[in-house]
Amino acid sequence: MTTAIIDYGSGNLRSAEKAFQRMSAEVDGGPVVVTSDPDTVARAGRIVLPGVGAFADCRAGLMAVDGMYQAMSARVAEGAPFLGICVGMQLMATRGLEHGETPGFDWVHGDVVRLAPNDPGLKVPHMGWNELTVSDHPVLDGIETGAHAYFVHSYHFRPRDPEHRLAHTAHGEMIAAVVGRANMVGTQFHPEKSQETGLRLIANFLNWRP
Repeated sequence: MTTAIIDYGSGNLRSAEKAFQRMSAEVDGGPVVVTSDPDTVARAGRIVLPGVGAFADCRAGLMAVDGMYQAMSARVAEGAPFLGICVGMQLMATRGLEHGETPGFDWVHGDVVRLAPNDPGLKVPHMGWNELTVSDHPVLDGIETGAHAYFVHSYHFRPRDPEHRLAHTAHGEMIAAVVGRANMVGTQFHPEKSQETGLRLIANFLNWRP
């Protein structure tokens, strides 16, 4: 079963590709490809959508690849496991409120809003290692509350239904670290930069049969 990491010009995907290939070799997860070809995505067994930068820019970049959103959304609707990373996770929301209002995919109802920590000593963007509080979900199997992950962001996903928040952290307010619904999950942190925690999540995703 091929895992397609979508390349739409949002950041350097080499570290993500290496992390997914490493864990796929360990768990016999099948081929991992970085692709900007919608036909490859339409045939993929699993889909990964990374994202770095502003919400609107990432959405525009994805939509600029002819047929990519249609191929991705159709495959997800058919039940293919989906993982959004950072802004790729935020795009799952109903809308983003960064530099105005931009529609998201509305796969998980909620808004992406600017971080507003209640402690003036906490900086935005939020950068660095943070502790996770984890709920029960197959993609989080073996990741305990207290595990650390690496974050770099100024905006965060506020899901409308608390049940869609699978893990959270704190930066002067509660931040959704992992969201999910049905065959879709997303991480605000970068699993490829989160060492043991991130590699375990990637392995779990590669083994996930929602």
